[in-house]
Amino acid sequence: MTVELADAIEERWKSNPMLMPKVMAVTLNIAVGRSGEVLLRAGKVLEELTGQKPVQRRAKRTIREFGIRKREPIAVTVTVRGRKALELLDRVADAVDRRIKASAFDEFGNFAFGIKEHIEIPGVRYKADIGIFGMDVIVTMGRAGYRVAKRRIKRARIPRRHRLTKEESMVFAEKYLRLKVVSDSE
Repeated sequence: MTVELADAIEERWKSNPMLMPKVMAVTLNIAVGRSGEVLLRAGKVLEELTGQKPVQRRAKRTIREFGIRKREPIAVTVTVRGRKALELLDRVADAVDRRIKASAFDEFGNFAFGIKEHIEIPGVRYKADIGIFGMDVIVTMGRAGYRVAKRRIKRARIPRRHRLTKEESMVFAEKYLRLKVVSDSE
């Protein structure tokens, strides 16, 4: 991304504070692939990281090759919002050396990355009774006013001119979240 484009985006944010992006939620997901004791241990990892109780996710269909039955719990996930989400994102970003690939960003400005082992996160210690789990980190970005698309009463569409773009999210990640957006070849 060029410096001129980044400067133009920042000028736009300064002229209208409602256009400034923000982190709406950070979702941590551990897909174990089977239910039982392993899934409970993965839930303990997420609870230790976030301080929130994780939610179990169930299989959508039966896959005999993997031994998965429909509606069997196979993953755990936690969604964190607000100031807690920013603190969590700051911690888990250190596990990937604060580097995010440009291909990790989608067309609406959201981005995701994976962590191979949860013990790479600073402040997390290895516990033999729990084991080691990898996880996905999904960051949902938005702007002020995005709630109108999700609320129950008087729901409305977000117009295209107010939607967050991939480039704006990259600039926000570099300037305010202190992440380095790298090309896919690096």
